[in-house]
Amino acid sequence: MKINVLLVDDHPLFREGLKSRLSLDEDIEVVGEANNGKEALELIKQLSLDVVLMDINMPQMNGMYVLELIKEQELDCKVLMLSMHDNKEYIVSAMRHGADGYILKDVPGNELIDAIKKIANGGQYFSAEVTQILSQETGKEKGGVITSREQLVLRLISHGLNNKRMAQELNVSVRTIETHKRNIKRKLAIDTTTGLVRYAIEYGLDR
Repeated sequence: MKINVLLVDDHPLFREGLKSRLSLDEDIEVVGEANNGKEALELIKQLSLDVVLMDINMPQMNGMYVLELIKEQELDCKVLMLSMHDNKEYIVSAMRHGADGYILKDVPGNELIDAIKKIANGGQYFSAEVTQILSQETGKEKGGVITSREQLVLRLISHGLNNKRMAQELNVSVRTIETHKRNIKRKLAIDTTTGLVRYAIEYGLDR
């Protein structure tokens, strides 16, 4: 069954490029296009959609406001924000408004397709730069920035590796791994390994 996608961006040439790239995948079908937020909201209510691929800065009604209305009105579609903005304010705002994913416009086409498929199947997707910003922001809110090394440990935890295997993978001692895990739990205010796995999946740190 095809994944029905709506493209929302105020640059026709960019939409045309997106549509051409997405059409190469047999599982995805672009069923509509919108030039602005107001147009997008009307189409979302009319079409049977799985994923809305939407820019933020648009005339008449910006993508963030459309996202808010989609969630508020409980419209049946997932929302993947596709933006040139990699600053913290835009990303955190999108997540707080209920976006199912956020990727940057310079990602490769295959990553965009992977993101659409993951979101259509009930997951979330954030490009690498976005994941870094989100993890830092969440760490700050809960008691500290998650370091790149701790992110790596968190990824290995999500893959089911025990302390000994992680120590071998990273060429460090088991005690060092235990210290990393303790620091991660403290920073994220998460007490269990299951909770860490859930966090890693939610914020895309399992990839």
